[in-house]
Amino acid sequence: MPTDITTPDVPVNPPWEDLVTSALLGTDRRPLRAAGGTAAGPVALLDAAAVHTLRRRAALRPATGAVLPVPAPADPRPPLPAAARRRLAQLLADRSAPPSGGRRGAAPDLTELIPQWLASAHARGYRAPAELLPALLDAARARSDLRPHVLAFAGPRGLWLAGLNPEWRFALRASHRGAHRPDTSDPEAVRRLWEEGLFAERVALLGAVREQDPDAARSLLTATWSTERAEDRLMFVDSLRSGLSGSDEAFLEEALADRSRNVRSTAAELLSALPGSALARRMAARATSCVNPDRTGGDVSIAVEAPHECDAAMERDGVVPVPPSGRGERSWWLGQLVEATPLGVWREKFGGRTAQELVMLPVSDGWDAELHAAWCRAAVRQRDPGWARALLGAPSTPLANGPGTVSLAERSKLLATLPPSERALWVAGFIAAHGLSEAFQLLGVCSVPWDGPLGRAVVDALDIARDAGSYPWSFSGVMGLAERCLNPAEADRLAVLTTTPDEPEGASPGAGGYWSEAFLRLVSTLRLRAAMDAELAQDRQDRPGGAGTATGRGSDEAEGGRQ
Repeated sequence: MPTDITTPDVPVNPPWEDLVTSALLGTDRRPLRAAGGTAAGPVALLDAAAVHTLRRRAALRPATGAVLPVPAPADPRPPLPAAARRRLAQLLADRSAPPSGGRRGAAPDLTELIPQWLASAHARGYRAPAELLPALLDAARARSDLRPHVLAFAGPRGLWLAGLNPEWRFALRASHRGAHRPDTSDPEAVRRLWEEGLFAERVALLGAVREQDPDAARSLLTATWSTERAEDRLMFVDSLRSGLSGSDEAFLEEALADRSRNVRSTAAELLSALPGSALARRMAARATSCVNPDRTGGDVSIAVEAPHECDAAMERDGVVPVPPSGRGERSWWLGQLVEATPLGVWREKFGGRTAQELVMLPVSDGWDAELHAAWCRAAVRQRDPGWARALLGAPSTPLANGPGTVSLAERSKLLATLPPSERALWVAGFIAAHGLSEAFQLLGVCSVPWDGPLGRAVVDALDIARDAGSYPWSFSGVMGLAERCLNPAEADRLAVLTTTPDEPEGASPGAGGYWSEAFLRLVSTLRLRAAMDAELAQDRQDRPGGAGTATGRGSDEAEGGRQ
């Protein structure tokens, strides 16, 4: 190859920047000089650029090919039925559509159905279509409430794909609970991960070991406890809630002397949930010195003398000495003592009276609200359904006259201790007596789909509000819950409510049209949910290749190739 490829018409080795400038401004305004001293024209400029490019390329070494990622892991779960696959693509496409704004209209809101669809598909054991994994991970990145559903449905391939895109790192962080755990039967692997692993991995490891051998899990904790950070110790102590037993008492008693107030408070809370613990007995002794039967009158009542100080021993047992703003010290201390006392103590203290009888006893000096609120917190902490029933009382009782607390948040927690069917019946009775305006928090603790009596109570209350000409947008939250939680079988019964009613005198202008639109949307959503369930429940025999594991494997291999 010749060493000099210049010609009289081609500029002599001009810098690349000069070539670019002449090309942008034009050779008339910014000429280049050729080898003979004449101005170079456009053709000569391009020739010079070609020569320059050739020289630059001649000095380059061949690039090394990129390392291919490891193949996607196999997912043995069967593929979705074709109709369900198309439905998922539709839901994900609608998610990315721009919001319409203004009135919602009568069309179902598909984005609100994605969590339900994902949970149902995962419960039936289907695997996510490979070509929809990117859209699923994008949806989970945008909505944190979708992440548990998406990661469960996406399975190992979703995690594999998330490792290739930094925007999906959340999936790798969230997967520590179920992924990459060591073999807990290998003590050396467990010890190594506990001493060297990341915090999330250690939390997952502690939970895995505790499920199989609680004593071994506590041994892990005690081995490194003194060197752990305060925030890590708090998480480790909190993990003992799962499977809490009397065997944990000694460790938790030691944690009462921890340097961190939050660790001490959590340890005290867990010990108070163990009725036989020494802390529970100490708190019971303090509480029963403050709350006693009063027999000075003809009938038994409850006498209360709140503590006058919070000593060091009370602080060590988890009593917070400084009350929040607006609370008196003595009532604050009393509530904490009663909350941490085993509820069975009160039956013994008051002559064997039941919880229902105890909450109906008069309380001296206006201490009833504080005492009942503390009993409510104790019933929630100790998961005692008998006390929960007593403190909830009859659902038809006026809120201000109930045996427990008027706080709907506290009532929701009490309801959560009851079996799902009983919970739904109580909320249905509450709605029938008090309407929907006070029931939104209570509906949130009911299992989905709502039981028949609860669903009918909600619909009847909505119908009453419509007939009264109430503002429909005041019930938009409940209507949204109904779209997600009503049994889809109720759609046909609700169709009669989609007509536009006559507006009564004094009604909100246009309310009838809004109600009609809202019920149309409700019915459409319920029918769509029924169709989605039918698509997911489709008999696998209807799909080409028949049912069974072999078909699942074949489709899995095909999708693996596309990945």
